[in-house]
Amino acid sequence: MVTRAAAPDRTAMRWEERVMRAAHPLAYPMLASITRPVLRVPGLGTVVTDAALLRAVLMDTASFAKTGPGSPSELWTPVLGPRVLLNMEGADHLELRRRLAPLFTPAAVSAIVDRTLGEPYASLRERLEAGERVELVAEARRCASSVISALVGLPASVVDDRLFRRIATVTGAVRLSRPRMTPAQVRHARGVMAELTGHAAAAWRRGDPETVPGRMRELGLDEQESLGAVGAFVLTGTETLVAYLPRIICLLADTGWLRRLSGDRGHVDAAIAEGLRVTTPSPVMLRSVAREARVGDVVVRPGERIVLATFLADRIAPGFDPIGNPAASLRQLWFGAGAHFCLGAPLAMAQIRGMLTAVLDAEAVRPLAVHSRRAARGVLIPGYRSVVLGGVSEAATA
Repeated sequence: MVTRAAAPDRTAMRWEERVMRAAHPLAYPMLASITRPVLRVPGLGTVVTDAALLRAVLMDTASFAKTGPGSPSELWTPVLGPRVLLNMEGADHLELRRRLAPLFTPAAVSAIVDRTLGEPYASLRERLEAGERVELVAEARRCASSVISALVGLPASVVDDRLFRRIATVTGAVRLSRPRMTPAQVRHARGVMAELTGHAAAAWRRGDPETVPGRMRELGLDEQESLGAVGAFVLTGTETLVAYLPRIICLLADTGWLRRLSGDRGHVDAAIAEGLRVTTPSPVMLRSVAREARVGDVVVRPGERIVLATFLADRIAPGFDPIGNPAASLRQLWFGAGAHFCLGAPLAMAQIRGMLTAVLDAEAVRPLAVHSRRAARGVLIPGYRSVVLGGVSEAATA
């Protein structure tokens, strides 16, 4: 029999702990044990856990860069090339970001989401209202893949479940203790990205300015640079969202907020923000020290690695609290800050609101519950491997 949790916050946080430990059984407990705002950890780097200090590092791009030893560029440049935003700094980064920004305005992303996901979201709502049990991870993956395909100019069938699983083998190889991929891992990652090459090249040649390859062609970037950007958007535009959507719905179900929000949508935005605070889909960010600086009471020098433990910085309050909304004070720190604030944040938020609205509309008709779930193991982005959501029986609600 499915029942609602007697201790909702405890149940929700226990599952969140399982998800984090399943993804990173060694790194997560080690980082979670750090109680100091800044701590130098031999073999790993200087770990920052305080929200204000973490934000200061993100804002100071002159001292802390995404290029250099131990930075994201060491991971992704060998796979994607040097010009894909996530491994760029300085004037070139700002200019490319400025020129791509029109693709990610709220109006632009709403149009993409409405066009590609209007019918899937309606179908999700109808199936849940009819009493069908839905596997949410697969649902989230299909929706995210459809949107990212439209954004980068690929046929909808290209970013399918098989390719998604292949992409997960690339990101799943990333380890906090290893600043770069091995040569064999780089070869594998390039092979996975090469599966997108033909379709992305065709999008670049078409030059549609409403797609990433077309916009990059307008900017004068060559075909190879555009292909790297497509790979980067596929990597970053699917996995974090696919991880977050089932987690926020589980959080809402575990804490009783699914029922509350279905009747009163006034706290939906706060609930989404709290979900992002509690789950922090990208739990760690990396930077390389470009010039001598101070982080709290620790002096860092060029070439050293900074590990920004965002998931710890976001833990400014226990539990999940859309009423108190402690997330508001963090100013969306989970999306970064400053010049590297996530360009795709509006697209992610549009998809989150769309799926959550479908689930809440169904909950208003038929009470829902999580019937089963399993945490994903050995992944870069913590999440569930499977979540089954469906109606509660009359006996369970009596």
